[in-house]
Amino acid sequence: MVRPPGSTLTAEQWNDALLLWHYQQMGHTLRPCTVAIGLGTHDLGVAAEAANLYLRSFAPRIVFTGGRNASRPDAFPRGEATHFAEHAIALGVPESAILCEPNARNTGENITFSRDLLMDEGVEVRSVLLVSTPYMERRAYATCRKVWPEVDIVCASTRQGLSAYLVAVGDDRLVVDSMVGDVQRVIEYPKRGFAETQDVPEEVRDAYQRLATDGFNSRLIG
Repeated sequence: MVRPPGSTLTAEQWNDALLLWHYQQMGHTLRPCTVAIGLGTHDLGVAAEAANLYLRSFAPRIVFTGGRNASRPDAFPRGEATHFAEHAIALGVPESAILCEPNARNTGENITFSRDLLMDEGVEVRSVLLVSTPYMERRAYATCRKVWPEVDIVCASTRQGLSAYLVAVGDDRLVVDSMVGDVQRVIEYPKRGFAETQDVPEEVRDAYQRLATDGFNSRLIG
């Protein structure tokens, strides 16, 4: 996989970003689940993938979850869940198949508030199709395993490589900053009780540290 034309990343930064990109992807085999949960983010691709999975009968309903996006506060002024739901409807998902959770501010709240909403709706959830950005699958999985251990989890995201994703988003720094922040959370959040522990290979830790040192650090936690 090669850097896209016009990328601002050096060759070493690109190789490190690839390590983080591949590490975060769980490689789960898709199977039908009780519900799909589209996690709020800066990328409407999550809504598109959730719609795609619904239309292919992998889940009979979708929960979109998230308030205003912290990275791009002007992108979804009425909140991620609302804009994602509208995008899915435009792609052919019936409004009746969608629930919106508009208050979550982080991944733990995305999952907890979605769980509570489904409970209030009387939906007995046995399995969850967790739809996220490609570089967030593992963190989403680790979080869900911690806060909702009773359900089976299948992780899903758009099927594209890092090069195509950078072109689609159009902002190398935003993507790499987010990737670095997500790997840090995979490492640190289990210590805080927010997520289940995941194995993090040394080469991934080294790549994360190099990118953070290079200034890709706007999404790091203190």
